[in-house]
Amino acid sequence: MRHILIPITLFLCSAILFAQERYTLEKCISIGLEHNYSIRIVQNEEQISSNNATLGNAGGLPTVDLSGGFNGTMYNYDNDFTDGTSGKEKNNNTESANIGVNMNWTVFDGFGIQADYKKLRELEQMGRLNTRLAIENLTANIAAEYYNLIRQRIRLTNLRSAVRLSREWLRITEVSFISGVRSGLELQQSRVYLNADSSRLLTQIEAVKSSMIRLNELMGLDSVSQVINVLDTIPLNSSLIEADLWQKTLTNNSYLLVSQKNKTLSELDYQKIRSRNYPYLRLNGGYGYTANWYNSNAIELQQRIGFNYGLTVGLTLFNGMNRQREQRNARIQIQNSELRIQDLELGLKSDLATLWMAYQNNFELRELEKDNLIVARNNYEIASERFLLGDLAGIELREAQNGLLEAEERLSIAEYNTKLCEISLMQLSGQILFYLSE
Repeated sequence: MRHILIPITLFLCSAILFAQERYTLEKCISIGLEHNYSIRIVQNEEQISSNNATLGNAGGLPTVDLSGGFNGTMYNYDNDFTDGTSGKEKNNNTESANIGVNMNWTVFDGFGIQADYKKLRELEQMGRLNTRLAIENLTANIAAEYYNLIRQRIRLTNLRSAVRLSREWLRITEVSFISGVRSGLELQQSRVYLNADSSRLLTQIEAVKSSMIRLNELMGLDSVSQVINVLDTIPLNSSLIEADLWQKTLTNNSYLLVSQKNKTLSELDYQKIRSRNYPYLRLNGGYGYTANWYNSNAIELQQRIGFNYGLTVGLTLFNGMNRQREQRNARIQIQNSELRIQDLELGLKSDLATLWMAYQNNFELRELEKDNLIVARNNYEIASERFLLGDLAGIELREAQNGLLEAEERLSIAEYNTKLCEISLMQLSGQILFYLSE
């Protein structure tokens, strides 16, 4: 028995020594938003989409190139002239060099550039929505694990109390056995009960530690085994209203906002395809220098320097009926986007109804279990008094003790399940970041 209690003592001592600072949920979420790797990755991706949202990336600005080059030729000529004479020329060398600046600019392409630029801006907003979605998911996960840790610690406290009581009943039984009041069977049963409670306590210590490690991982802490001190109760929000939650879901739900943004992107793709029905206008110009060297010509060096410019207007008259096909497909994509929004709204309505029902049921169950706990505690106190008077067998006391433990566990589970429903409802309605201001 002494060996069983050693790790329990060490765990309790470490908790006292290293967990003096209490971590609120708001603090855990703030640490997670700062250090969590998935959040940092999605924020970088948001920055990339923001960097891409430029007019130049949409093709609306000119391109300017600086280029230069050098070329040379060396030939041997064997010429036959019309007067019947002939002549040869060896190592005829011609060289040329050029350098220049050239500009190309698509001024108009049937509003395709404008559609591309709007799409890049929408993708920038999509990046913000993806970041918000990741933050909301992380917040919900941290909140759920935070309250799970509270629940596991409450259960640890209850099991620790059970071990303490079982140890006391074993002591009383040993004294009663020596005085001949209790039998040897009851003494052995008391030892079995204490060992069983100690075993459950060790298992619960592992559950608490696992939950703590998971919470540290979600917060992005390198020391995942760090012992942290959290609240000792699970606060519940009883002010939620179903109709208000649904209205906020329609306006704030991140998944719905992303789906609506996808529809906008489909509409811009359609505009881009339609732009091919219009003519395009392109400008080009440049400034350059060219030099040519000859060794068999009357001109030894020829140099040119100056501007060049041009304008191109064009219209695609026929491309194998592909434009019509692409436009039909783009319109279908818009319809699919609208259908996805409607399907998502229906799914959200179903999720809200299910969560709301579970939220209310767990709230009522919590109140019922609070009453049951009072009854179980009174029943245990009566059983304890009768056991001390020798009017109750140890197995009956054990039943009363188990009844008390089960009542405490059911109440803890009801409170935790109610909180999970609350967290899900807040996330569904886009209000999960409310926990940052608790």
